[in-house]
Amino acid sequence: MENIQSKDAQGRVADAPSGHWVYRLLPRPLWPYAQLARWDRPIGWWLLMWPCWWSAAMAASARAVPGAALIDVLPSPWHLLLFMVGAILMRGAGCTYNDIVDEDIDDKVARTRSRPLPSGKVTRRQAWGFLALQCLGGLLVLLQFNWFAVAVGAASLAVVAVYPFMKRFTDWPQLFLGLAFSWGAWMGWAAHFGALELAPALLYFGSILWVIGYDTIYAHQDKEDDALVGVRSTARLFGGRTKQWLIGLYGAALLFFFVAFANAAVPMPALAGLLAAGAHLWRQIRVLDIDDPDQCLRLFKSNSTVGWLIFLGLLGGGVWASISPNF
Repeated sequence: MENIQSKDAQGRVADAPSGHWVYRLLPRPLWPYAQLARWDRPIGWWLLMWPCWWSAAMAASARAVPGAALIDVLPSPWHLLLFMVGAILMRGAGCTYNDIVDEDIDDKVARTRSRPLPSGKVTRRQAWGFLALQCLGGLLVLLQFNWFAVAVGAASLAVVAVYPFMKRFTDWPQLFLGLAFSWGAWMGWAAHFGALELAPALLYFGSILWVIGYDTIYAHQDKEDDALVGVRSTARLFGGRTKQWLIGLYGAALLFFFVAFANAAVPMPALAGLLAAGAHLWRQIRVLDIDDPDQCLRLFKSNSTVGWLIFLGLLGGGVWASISPNF
């Protein structure tokens, strides 16, 4: 791995990847804004997007009948594109807001002190302006959906607003991240039906548990620095019992997903994606070394594979419904 200090000399933050398009294509004055939005670390918007895509795919194949037209059992490509763009914009806005709130903490943590605000590459006023610009883009995306979905999306702002402060007051900031990052579980269903039912609620609860699990792994990278500056997390709370907690969190998440699929009556082949996701999550737990920061980051990033497996399973269920005369 490239020495992280050399990245600061290049105008990058300590844990940013090398060779990313941000540094190849964007003019150097724009680098700090790309870093505020974490454009050089796309895993965040992927993880924010997956509950949206799951919900959209689950809604499309809900209560599918044998021989249904393929277009009727697969999610709208337009909705999927909107969710992707919205996830990029709102994850960027959330990270920018988080950096504004956490500037004093980031300056005390080795991995984060080279971020644009604590390092002085941007001012707080510039950061607030960039935040407003991203939020405006997110609003334009949200307004493409039906008005019920717009209202559901707007309701997420309350959770997003309080999340950065939770690490100061509770050992469970990952729970509040889960509440925010799982909001898409409501959105896909609301965009498809213009209403909500039990199935997206079950998907939401399952996603919250999944987020707590993977962000606990992520938080183990910073546990020593967090202890020094007083930042609280489930990584510090669970400590050496992290694997046992992950078994419970991931296992319960999969159970919620299974019941959500059953409640929505999606075609049975969708369960293949859940089984594959379960196998992947079990591997995460089995190989996890909470004292290896590099491995923790790799395992955290591998949760996008979980997203793909569950989504492809739901797509497979929809395709199965369209080609099977009886299932």
